[in-house]
Amino acid sequence: MSTTVQGIRQLSRGRLQIDPTIVGITAALMLIGLVMVTSASIALAAREGDPFFYLERQLMFACVGAGLAAIALRIPTETWDRLSFVLLLLAMLMLALVLVPGIGHSVNGSKRWLHLGILNFQASEAARVMLLIYMCSYLVRREEELRTTALGFLKPLGVLAIAALLLLGEPDFGSGVVLLATGMGVLFLAGVRLRYFLTVCVAGAALLALVAVMSPYRIARLITFLDPWADPYNKGFQLTQSLIAIGRGEFFGVGLGASVQKLFYLPEAHTDFVFAVLAEELGLAGIGVIVVLVLALSYRALVIARNAAEAGLKFQSYLAAAFGIWFGMQAFINMAVNMGLLPTKGLTLPLLSYGRSSLVVTLAWIGLLLRVHHETQTTRTGGMRGIVR
Repeated sequence: MSTTVQGIRQLSRGRLQIDPTIVGITAALMLIGLVMVTSASIALAAREGDPFFYLERQLMFACVGAGLAAIALRIPTETWDRLSFVLLLLAMLMLALVLVPGIGHSVNGSKRWLHLGILNFQASEAARVMLLIYMCSYLVRREEELRTTALGFLKPLGVLAIAALLLLGEPDFGSGVVLLATGMGVLFLAGVRLRYFLTVCVAGAALLALVAVMSPYRIARLITFLDPWADPYNKGFQLTQSLIAIGRGEFFGVGLGASVQKLFYLPEAHTDFVFAVLAEELGLAGIGVIVVLVLALSYRALVIARNAAEAGLKFQSYLAAAFGIWFGMQAFINMAVNMGLLPTKGLTLPLLSYGRSSLVVTLAWIGLLLRVHHETQTTRTGGMRGIVR
């Protein structure tokens, strides 16, 4: 066992170094999310008998996620590194079980959920984190092979491809694309040869385009995305209502709670399209605040990744980078879908949309990011002086 690992274990008993920037941005996004989920869902919830039904559930799962974040903050990252292969197997098992009749739970024609007692859990949310933890561990163990041979690059890519195929089987095209893109981003940061990287990017983009056009419902989504106004009352209904909501917001919005589109016009207003409701009620000013907060959290995660790399904590650096890339990418895709810049993907806006699995897993991952910051700070400020020679 290395002296670095021994030092981290000793430091784990000391005072935690919490990053106030990460905590502050996360709290701000969650509070805005709670307000917007309440506003976007209140008419739907009132029709079911409890106007604050979705707010109460979002608060409950926020508490669960915060508890998991606190646990992740206390667990040394070396533990995740050591268990990375077990996490890989568990992630693949979860993605496979979703497809098994009687185990996987179908909603709106997609089998994305595992039925766990009184609730359904979206397997892809947790599986994504487990897969990326394994890949970060692989990048440290096989660093030389990755940077010098094509095989070293193709091995982790093959793991991601298998997981993406399982996601396509649900079908969950959006999550598959985000997983592959995040993995490729981390592989690029790890130093893979540029010609290998570009070749796989071109081939992967062509393959994803082929997959998209081979499925009738994906072709329909693409056609709708290109011209939603051609069929505004059927296939283009969701996108046209989202665009109307964003257009009504103008610069400062129609006022908090005054959205019209959320009143049974805009489907999934409190989940995938909460951004459109926010744009209608808070306008361009509200959009600007969200964009700044999302960029700030992604940037801060990448700064933590850089600091960890400078401190010699490679595994921790890749973990932080993976979070920053994923968070920024998924938030961008969700906002782009709401604005009609991308076809509908069924992805939540992290920390803002109503989503049990998404919220819990995102907060737990933020706890892991805070752990990386703690270990980096204790290393950089000389907390390991006398331990690491």
